[in-house]
Amino acid sequence: MGILVLLIGVLSSIFSAIISVQLDSTATSSVDQDGRYLLAKFTRDVASSSATIIPANPGNQTTTLQLTINSINYTYSLDSNNDLQIVNNSTNETNVLNSYNTSVSGLTFTRIGSGDSNDTIQITYTITSRTKEKAGQQETKSFTTTVGRE
Repeated sequence: MGILVLLIGVLSSIFSAIISVQLDSTATSSVDQDGRYLLAKFTRDVASSSATIIPANPGNQTTTLQLTINSINYTYSLDSNNDLQIVNNSTNETNVLNSYNTSVSGLTFTRIGSGDSNDTIQITYTITSRTKEKAGQQETKSFTTTVGRE
């Protein structure tokens, strides 16, 4: 009987450790994947845009980015749940760009340049996992990039 209790205790400890590692791995993976996806999305969209509407002037820093792509204005901003959304201003179709497992904060867009079509946009944001690790901490990673048109 004592051996059975000992065996159950050891197996419970191993199972608990496996679950903890899985939570840590899931949190890290979600943050990294969303970070890379958003960097690629911003790079591609800014490069293919014909105009930057917001921020309007060089040096302006905003929490919203509005680009014209194929004669359609798209707006990037955070919603009330800290999800990064893109809105097609012609159809009002809204899509969330980050996954369910993450939230986005500290989103800023800064226009850099002289005010012409060759201006670049500096983008800064932080991605936080919604999955809490065993210690109650959340995986967080900050990103900053500068992107321009081709």
